Amino acid sequence: MIPTLEWTSEGVRFLDQTRLPLEEVYVLATTYQQVAEVITTMVVRGAPAIGVSAAMGLALGVKNSPATTVPALAAEFQTMCRTLAATRPTAVNLFWAIERMKNRFTELASHSGATPASIRIGLIAEARRMYDEDIAACRRMGTHGAALLPRSGGVLTHCNAGALATCGYGTALGVIRSAVEQGHQIHVYADETRPFLQGARLTAWELMHDGIPTTVICDNMAASLMRQGKIQAVIVGADRIAANGDVANKIGTYGVAVLAKEHGIPFFVAAPWSTIDLKTATGDSIPIEKRPEIEVTHHGGKQLTPHGVGIENPAFDVTPAKYVTAIITERGVLRPPYSDSLQERETAASVPATG
Repeated sequence: MIPTLEWTSEGVRFLDQTRLPLEEVYVLATTYQQVAEVITTMVVRGAPAIGVSAAMGLALGVKNSPATTVPALAAEFQTMCRTLAATRPTAVNLFWAIERMKNRFTELASHSGATPASIRIGLIAEARRMYDEDIAACRRMGTHGAALLPRSGGVLTHCNAGALATCGYGTALGVIRSAVEQGHQIHVYADETRPFLQGARLTAWELMHDGIPTTVICDNMAASLMRQGKIQAVIVGADRIAANGDVANKIGTYGVAVLAKEHGIPFFVAAPWSTIDLKTATGDSIPIEKRPEIEVTHHGGKQLTPHGVGIENPAFDVTPAKYVTAIITERGVLRPPYSDSLQERETAASVPATG
């Protein structure tokens, strides 16, 4: 288990992913504002990890609040929610986690005899419960998805959808880990993932940590390797999946999906159910975060581009559902048409068990 984030008595402890792979440094956030900064600056990143980080940030904010009445705490809590919601617009897990914490706050506050102290205890427990649930969901995803990967061969992944993007084990890399645990002989090809290099810095570090054979490739090498027959499957994570199965993921994912389709290679997406956004009809309505220009203009503190040149730096793109072979979740493997399979799985999960 790579310790991506952890609740402690002092605050929330994060592995600083901006310092990897050469330095393993931890950051302690002692206020909810510091948690927001950690999310914004990508010290912690990956949709599931962002969601749980926000929940822990809210729990930390409530824990530190000097409010002595429930109404006063509720007013402060709304400010905390707005601050954390403004950090990253694309990852729907962020808003899912905040909404879940809001609902829990309302539930706790409605109890007879509710006090700020009782609400603090309840919200800390809820955030820690979400942490445990995320790890369990990743492991179930791994179990569901492992059989989809080749018994032997190359698997391409883009960005980092591993333990570092979650509370542990990972989504796309969790499926790879599970397959390897079951005896699959997999060699991972990790796109470097320009411009922030999550694949080169983070995915490679994780997989080497686990002893899984890994080769980092430049983003523009994928087509050539597919043509050479070195890639038998592609698996990526997601930051938001629309109701029709369109997938928002790290910029460059769309191009990889098109290439996979052209070469007859299955393209899988692994994500927890909290990444599914049934309120968003298609990928056209998914907000795409724009990152700072310096991520493109500079590398390692050195400027690479001419002064004044125009820069585009969207953090994500949207892969249309027609390119997605299957979506792997903790609730099972979903197949096209996703507008049907996603809704059917959501409906089934909401029906109470009988017997």
